[in-house]
Amino acid sequence: MLTLRSLPVRSAKTSAAALFAFGIALALGSAPTHAAPLQTLPFFTPPVQGEAPQIEDDSGTSELAARFRRQIVAYSGAEAPGTVIIDTPNTYLYYVLGGGRAVRYGIGVGREGFTWSGVQTISRKAEWPDWTPPPEMVARQPYLPRFVAGGPGNPLGARAMYLGGTMYRIHGTNDPSTIGRRVSSGCIRMTNDDVADLYARVGIGTKVVVKPMDRRADTRLGKRS
Repeated sequence: MLTLRSLPVRSAKTSAAALFAFGIALALGSAPTHAAPLQTLPFFTPPVQGEAPQIEDDSGTSELAARFRRQIVAYSGAEAPGTVIIDTPNTYLYYVLGGGRAVRYGIGVGREGFTWSGVQTISRKAEWPDWTPPPEMVARQPYLPRFVAGGPGNPLGARAMYLGGTMYRIHGTNDPSTIGRRVSSGCIRMTNDDVADLYARVGIGTKVVVKPMDRRADTRLGKRS
């Protein structure tokens, strides 16, 4: 005779879900003859209300080359302190500090045919943003989900800064191995740690200068301070 051993569960909802799943397994003939303790299904676990996801240290997830790690470098360009500069061909982002210095971050940029250049301003900021792929992206990749709620599994990562009225963003990523590569549809990717750092430095209206792919960035950028 099959005996179910009761276990404490987080809620009636998770208990019902687990029993329902076990019942299906019995019907399909895949349940063991000696019942193991019932496991709650992770996707039925209710979220803790009012608690934002925590940014995990992603530095160990994929070892970044030393040149892509956040660092202070010399800067003698003409842009004012507080300006963000995207060095597309070298896959760097600079935040100008003033006093001849800038913070340099490694980034991922648009793949071939998806790079762009110009001057924009940050028009919106969001923590753990939702992701709704634009129609153009869905047309190219119809297998994409139509909506992904914000959280650690979201491809926009921990923070997003929206650029003007464009579809482009500076955002985090749950795949640090893409830093230093040309893989996106035009957005700028940073590690979650780095995007959180930049997010805290910039505000609405911050100027963002995006360098074109077909020319090297100003040689006055990027010397280690």
